[in-house]
Amino acid sequence: MDDPRIDALVAAARDVRRHAHAPYSSFAVGAAVLSGGRTFTGVNVEIGSFPLSVCAERNAVAAMVAAGERIIDAIAVVTAAPSPTPPCGPCRQVLWEFVPSGTVIAETDGGSRLLWAIEDLLPAPFELEAP
Repeated sequence: MDDPRIDALVAAARDVRRHAHAPYSSFAVGAAVLSGGRTFTGVNVEIGSFPLSVCAERNAVAAMVAAGERIIDAIAVVTAAPSPTPPCGPCRQVLWEFVPSGTVIAETDGGSRLLWAIEDLLPAPFELEAP
């Protein structure tokens, strides 16, 4: 991916992050998925019963799937952490389903950025053959 497309994806994640619902952790996350030339965004939504909370990455993937797309070209994640924050373990597994050879971009509010290949973040994914 070229830098302008990465920059636009990160900007979308940064913009949507302000809508995150993180009253318990105060750790707002914005995510943006690039698929089929379109961008799909999501934020983390925390619920008092923590297992019911949903990460920004999974919400962006759900928006992509709801729109009929199935392949992620790249995903950007933006947080206010001191260093770029990669997706959590469950999100890595979800991403694997749609982006086994794509790019994961994480950036901080301060502009520090890291890029990974999903296979580097999840070297031994759980895999099933689709019916």
